[in-house]
Amino acid sequence: MNDLAIMSKAMLQERKDIILSIVGGFIAGIAGVALFSASGYMISQTVFAPPLYTLIILTSMVKLLGLLRAASRYGERLYSHRATFSMLSRLRVTFFAKLIPITPGILNKRRSGDLLARIVGDVESLQHYFLRVAYPPIIAMTVFLATMLFTSAFSIWIACVLVVGMLLTALVVPGIVLIGQRKINGRVREQRALLSTEVTEVLYGFRDLKIYGQLTEREKQLEQAATILTKEQQQAADNLLRGQSMHTFVSFFISWSVLALGAWLIIEGTLQGVFLAMLIMASMTVFEEVAAMATLPAYKQDSEHAATRLNETVGHTAIQPTSSKKLSNDQAISIDVDQVTFQYEDEWRPALQELSLRLDAGSKTAIVGASGSGKSTIIDLLLKLRTPIAGTVRLNDISVQELDEQSIWQNTNVVLQQGHFFRGTVRDNLLLSDELYSDEQLIQVLHQMQLPHLLLTDMIYEKGENLSDGEKQRLALARALLRKGRLWLLDEPTSSLDYVTEQRVLQQLLARAAEDTLLLIGHRLTGLEKMDQIIVMDQGKMVEIGSYSELMEKQGYFYEMKQIEWQMIGEAAI
Repeated sequence: MNDLAIMSKAMLQERKDIILSIVGGFIAGIAGVALFSASGYMISQTVFAPPLYTLIILTSMVKLLGLLRAASRYGERLYSHRATFSMLSRLRVTFFAKLIPITPGILNKRRSGDLLARIVGDVESLQHYFLRVAYPPIIAMTVFLATMLFTSAFSIWIACVLVVGMLLTALVVPGIVLIGQRKINGRVREQRALLSTEVTEVLYGFRDLKIYGQLTEREKQLEQAATILTKEQQQAADNLLRGQSMHTFVSFFISWSVLALGAWLIIEGTLQGVFLAMLIMASMTVFEEVAAMATLPAYKQDSEHAATRLNETVGHTAIQPTSSKKLSNDQAISIDVDQVTFQYEDEWRPALQELSLRLDAGSKTAIVGASGSGKSTIIDLLLKLRTPIAGTVRLNDISVQELDEQSIWQNTNVVLQQGHFFRGTVRDNLLLSDELYSDEQLIQVLHQMQLPHLLLTDMIYEKGENLSDGEKQRLALARALLRKGRLWLLDEPTSSLDYVTEQRVLQQLLARAAEDTLLLIGHRLTGLEKMDQIIVMDQGKMVEIGSYSELMEKQGYFYEMKQIEWQMIGEAAI
């Protein structure tokens, strides 16, 4: 599939403005040629002292053509740029619509800075596709053909000279620019993306780099990347300037050729001298419309490179079609995982291996195990953020793949290991859903999550930089308490809390989810006595399942983990 197909489709959707811009550009081009031609003819006529009405007509024509050219040029710019901005808007919406469903996977494949460069820079580069690539040839050809027909009425030889000039400026000069552009071959955009990536990582890791004394080294790397980008941009600019210079040279050469040929034709008596200035002015003006052809190859390759990078991001990822089945919120939700296997890309072993488990509606289940045992992957599968290689995941006996993603997310209260916080007040970060709550209700939730010291008007920095890890977790839990889903998915929600605070928070959560289905994932084993069942996982497999008392009596894997935890708590107390 052509990488620029999405841009072509967007152009079809804006065909009205595009047609109006082409009409405006054609009229502006023809009006410009006619304006300068009439000016040249008027100057020539003044030598022969024509009647006053002739000069009045010519002067009025020049003024009218000037007004027509200005008005049509304004319309051409208005409609062409409106079409361009509308196409960019459609492109952004389309790109984000494709990007959102595959976000979990794409973040593991792309560095955040590179992804940012693609979302912003590459999409922005496609604005040149219509204005600099698709539009100029249409205007150049139509205006030139009209001018050639006009010129041939006076001299077929001068028309032939214009044809030669057109071939040189429309084919030869762009060809030379294209050869130079191939040597650059997208290096500017790649280097810009690299610099954006490095800057993003330095900003995110500034404190760690400063602490470990590596900030100076990273600054040198950024300076080196910036220097390379500057050199690449200079080469690209030189190539464009070379093309524009060659176009100007060809234009003046053709004008001089028209002058010399016209003088010879006048001597031969095949051309009236009064028309020479008119033909020279026409030849000089018509090539202004062809000037954009000199830089067309550069913008074309830049647009193709940007489109290719965007398609690399979303174009080769299978996106599941939107499902029509909805997850009901009238009752607690049951979970059924049947022989599920999942493996991350480029990983040497599966994260989950033929996993089967059942969570009844309204039950409370904890999944414990060492880090990397596949616990968090289960939540991704339940939220339809990832697709299993084999097996089936069902919610209320309906396959997750048949359910609409929005209905799953709306009916699920999720707290992940790393909750994201936006720059704004505590109130802003609590009210992320469409639900309306009073300040009293928000304050009550903060108190339930042991955050009485936070005010609703307190400012939170981006990513919660001014909060401790424990405050972030409790604020994320408070945000979940404000939702009305019947399924609770909690991934390490209290790992940064002390024992006393953890018990108080868990007590509030269990009270709030008393009639709901709750799945708690963690590696800490405190507070699990109240769970209906505990699932112990290791290397993507379920090794034990049962209630707290059953697993302790069994004295198996869970019992050994509990013994180790007690030993560590005792040593810490000492």
